[in-house]
Amino acid sequence: MPIDGEIKLFSGNANRPLAEEIAKIIGIPLGQCTVSRFSDGEVRLNITESVRGSHVFIIQPTSDPVNEHIMELLIMIDALKRASAESINVIIPYYGYARQDRKASPREPITAKLVANLLDKAGAHRVICMDLHVGQIQGFFDIPLDHLVAMPILAEYFIQKGLENIVVVSPDPGSVSRARAFAERLGASLAIIDKRRPEANVAEVMNIIGDIEGKTAILFDDMIDTAGTITLGAKALLEWGAKGVYACCTHPVLSGDGVKRLAQSDIQEVVVTNTITLPPEKRIDKIKVLSVAKLIAEAIVRVHTNRSISELFD
Repeated sequence: MPIDGEIKLFSGNANRPLAEEIAKIIGIPLGQCTVSRFSDGEVRLNITESVRGSHVFIIQPTSDPVNEHIMELLIMIDALKRASAESINVIIPYYGYARQDRKASPREPITAKLVANLLDKAGAHRVICMDLHVGQIQGFFDIPLDHLVAMPILAEYFIQKGLENIVVVSPDPGSVSRARAFAERLGASLAIIDKRRPEANVAEVMNIIGDIEGKTAILFDDMIDTAGTITLGAKALLEWGAKGVYACCTHPVLSGDGVKRLAQSDIQEVVVTNTITLPPEKRIDKIKVLSVAKLIAEAIVRVHTNRSISELFD
């Protein structure tokens, strides 16, 4: 990809393989930077090249351990600001704390807004995120935010598989608009799982809205965390007459017993992206990982050359 002007890419420890892949596509090396720890656990950062006057892009999802990776990101922004970088663009493929986007009960924090404030105050000039849990998080930022979506990448994979008689299933009513857009790309019908959540990370299926009898169902969501919702939904779909069940999401959080639940489920394949890097123990045969590096690389080039990002999804 041809680049005009001084541009530099840096990465924390959250997902260096993705950062290296993006740098290779763009055709520039990753910036020289080490992120380590003092003996008491404090983050120690050392940028060993000049960034004065440069347009800098930091690639750092705030995935597990979330607080560690957020602090790495904030400290890197501060270091670049004090080193006189011309602009600091923060690429967060997975935005941690996105589920705490409102006060669901009295005296709860809105942590998604707090993280946005921290990034702004640290000195970020622009944020690029991918598949935020809810769209209104974009309004939490007082700096420009570009919102990328992985849906075209996931849709193309299923189109290439050549599945027939597909129904896209939203795992809950809150994800209907996302699932509907995915169904339109696949030329498929739409169904909705009506569930209730008696407590965090616990779900119960109440009903299934839509025709799934004899169809291949694709459960579609932005993330899979403990996999309780997805595996419970898959079981209900098969009991209600679905021929087979696939699942896909952008962010494979897969905390707790998530991988174990997926491995033991009747889901045929779980398709995810590499916004979050999966350690070896989570890379089971049932999980297919697609790369978002090319999409993010193109977004970086377009931001740097002042071209439209929305055209990527037309």
